[in-house]
Order: sequence, then structure tokens, then C-alpha cells
Amino acid sequence: MENRFYDEKNGLWYEKQGDYYLPCISLPEEENEPIGVWGQRHLRYLKQHRKVLYTNLLTSGKLNSHLAELNKQAEDMFFRVVKQLAEKEGVTEKLKAENQMEWVDRMNNIRNRATEIVNADLIYA
Repeated sequence: MENRFYDEKNGLWYEKQGDYYLPCISLPEEENEPIGVWGQRHLRYLKQHRKVLYTNLLTSGKLNSHLAELNKQAEDMFFRVVKQLAEKEGVTEKLKAENQMEWVDRMNNIRNRATEIVNADLIYA
């Protein structure tokens, strides 16, 4: 037999590798979009805890776009929650001008809480 042939039953090409004929398959092309810290956290979560979903997204060519979209949603949610908590707790530019260390302490606290909210609602959900 030749080194490469087409099987009309399943519509695949096969190529001889050693003594075996293996199907010539490849993953679909995927658009490379930048993925930020939120997308990377979600990727790690998918690989460790949601292996079937990770594999399905990877083989369908939708993993990168899924992570990029989730990253955008997480960033938007994070900044919105930080702004809302800062307004609710009275952390303003006036406080920043008067007492910088107090402002930094309170903003760090707000950012940490916002990170936990985003992680719970989007990244690890």
C-alpha cells in the first residue's frame, strides 16, 4: 500500500507512520487574542478541575476566544466593584490628599475584596 490514502467511509486521510496508518487530523485554526491574568487563572482552573470542558474548548478551537472574553468580563467586573465599594465606603480623592496611608490601606482592602468577588463569580465558577 502507499504511504498516504483517503478513506471515503469517514472522509479522513491516513498517513503511514512506521507500521501503522494514522489519521491526518489537526486542531482548527484559532485566533490568538491576548489573555490577561484573569484568563490565565481561569485556564489553570479549567485544566485542573474542569478537564472535559477544557478539552472540548481546546479541540473545537474556542479556548483562546473563551479565555479572552472571560478576561474582559472579569476586568470590567473588577473595576466596577472597586469603584462601587470605594464610593460606598467614602474612599475619595479628598481622603487621598489628606491621609495617603489610610487611603492606600482602604483601597488595598477594597481591591482584595473585589478580587475575591471576581474569583468566586467568574474565574472559579
